Amino acid sequence: MEFIFDLNAVRQHRDRAAARLNSVAPVLDSLATRLLDRLEDTKRQFTTALDLGGRGAIAPALIAQGMQVVSADISAAMAAKAGGTQHLLPSEDFGLEPHKYDLILAHFSLHWINDLPGALIQLRRALQPGGLFLASLPVLGTLGGLRTALLEAEEACTGGVSPRVSPFPDLRDCAGLLQRAGFALPVADVEEIELSYANPLALLRDLRDAGETNAVLARSKKTPPRAMFAQALTRLEPAQGRMQALLRMAVLTGWAS
Repeated sequence: MEFIFDLNAVRQHRDRAAARLNSVAPVLDSLATRLLDRLEDTKRQFTTALDLGGRGAIAPALIAQGMQVVSADISAAMAAKAGGTQHLLPSEDFGLEPHKYDLILAHFSLHWINDLPGALIQLRRALQPGGLFLASLPVLGTLGGLRTALLEAEEACTGGVSPRVSPFPDLRDCAGLLQRAGFALPVADVEEIELSYANPLALLRDLRDAGETNAVLARSKKTPPRAMFAQALTRLEPAQGRMQALLRMAVLTGWAS
């Protein structure tokens, strides 16, 4: 298995973000609603749910529906903020009890996983027969403007480039990954969401406050030149009006047989 992400960095970013969640709660809640709406597509009543990395946007809604909810996160601080019974993920080996849940939701938490196929297998095994898995994650095309602006600015300032924005999976691969993990009726579709900002710096702050800053193993550990981010932000400045940042949110659905 190729390691792409630094799990310790992911944990540290989420630890720090736990104290700042209120600033991005409206965005997180809006995105979570799009995932939770998928529950209305089935008439099944769920009783025992796992909220994987929901950052407080998932568990309260499930609890309000009368479910028993376990909130799992790689960050103890984030798990404590999520609501429900806390479960700390020690590593990418989640340590989940087999066949415990009839519903698992993973809201924007799987895109930092090195072994995504293995994670999906673990989640499928944690479901009871007939249980439902729902996940959301950013896919290829997300934050394309930010990625390009940072690469161009870094090359102009240093003569080289390093990863500044996480690589995202391709939507075309997502349903296949669900099938490989043993899910029945696997479906992957995408919603394209334009996030609007008065200035590019607000986008960077939202990413930081959501715990979504760079955790790629190959990232540069050097302090970037002061001019680099200034140049990148200049490239992102809208000619008029507000800046638009594209989020391509994939929604994955699968059933345990």
